[in-house]
Amino acid sequence: MRRVFVLVLDSLGVGATPDAASFGDEAAHTLDHLVEAAGGLDAPRLRAIGLGNIEGVHSLGAVDAPEGAFGRMAEVSPGKDTPTGHWEMMGCPLDTAFPLFPDGFPADILAEIAERAGIDGWLGNYPASGTVILDALGPEHMASGKPIAYTSGDSVFQIAAHTGTFGLERLYDVCRVAREVLDRLNVGRIIARPFIGEPGAFQRTYDRKDWSMPPPTDTSLDRLMAAGVPTIGVGKISDIFAGRGVSRSVHSEGNDDGMAHTLQLADELDGGLVFLNLVDFDSLYGHRRDPKGYRAALETFDGQLAQLEAKLRPDDLVLMTADHGNDPTFYDSSDHTREYVPALVIGPGVKPGVDLGTRSSFADLGATVEEAFGLSPVVGTSFLPAFQQ
Repeated sequence: MRRVFVLVLDSLGVGATPDAASFGDEAAHTLDHLVEAAGGLDAPRLRAIGLGNIEGVHSLGAVDAPEGAFGRMAEVSPGKDTPTGHWEMMGCPLDTAFPLFPDGFPADILAEIAERAGIDGWLGNYPASGTVILDALGPEHMASGKPIAYTSGDSVFQIAAHTGTFGLERLYDVCRVAREVLDRLNVGRIIARPFIGEPGAFQRTYDRKDWSMPPPTDTSLDRLMAAGVPTIGVGKISDIFAGRGVSRSVHSEGNDDGMAHTLQLADELDGGLVFLNLVDFDSLYGHRRDPKGYRAALETFDGQLAQLEAKLRPDDLVLMTADHGNDPTFYDSSDHTREYVPALVIGPGVKPGVDLGTRSSFADLGATVEEAFGLSPVVGTSFLPAFQQ
């Protein structure tokens, strides 16, 4: 059985889509704007593969002879969040958007969660940056024991609590109750946001955990698993799919740890899919509006990608993409942006210099993965025939 590695560079958008204006994102371009703001990008492998050759990318410059296949994908689902992007990527596009809560969550809903979870009320309950709200409400949380509730431009109910004073497992228990209650509102995700430290120096930890709504239909992961293909999720992949279609989940603590696990799997795995989310691009640099940090993280990943390439076997494939954009220069909020995402493919058997063009759906990636393992894609159009020698 061949091996396929899908690497999600979380939030690396490559330009606003034609419908971006309806999301308020018509001027967004995560890649170009971070490169311009950070003064360049030293990523020789990504450039050689064809990142700068993608239509609409102007900051890097095209290379004359790209070593991989390259293109971009548009999203058909109505959204710009993590589950929507990942689900469509794996053959489950949505017809309707998840609900948003710009004015916070209903008081009766919060009261029900608090009663069932055994907590004495809430702090917050408004859209906020995760780090800003910790500075604002963290000290009161530690004194009162009330968890901090907040949301964003996504369909999320985020619960922050100090692990030293509130407890990590207790936070998870509250999140499980919240997931049960908020199912009836179809809230996309419940996210535990544990943090440590003292007032003025709070730090979020990698013990974050997501409770997602399950995908409404089977995904490429479900179909691969049913066909006997090992499906290994690294990072928050299993959480995004509510545990479905993932035969093995590997916890990771950020980009470097995720790539370390992936490199280890490249040494050990006989066959199957490795599906990795590199969360730091989004959580540490996109949301925190840090283009220089984003640049540094991409340059580090570029070196790790070269290490992965050195471990590839003759039939291996590596596909790189993103789930949405998060332009770190775009505007004052910390929300995702509606953008095209890259489609980059490398591997010993990949025909170099193939322009995959603009794909009409993220689902084309999942269709390609399914066909690579001998399945007939159900949703999307595989681009395997375009690059496979």
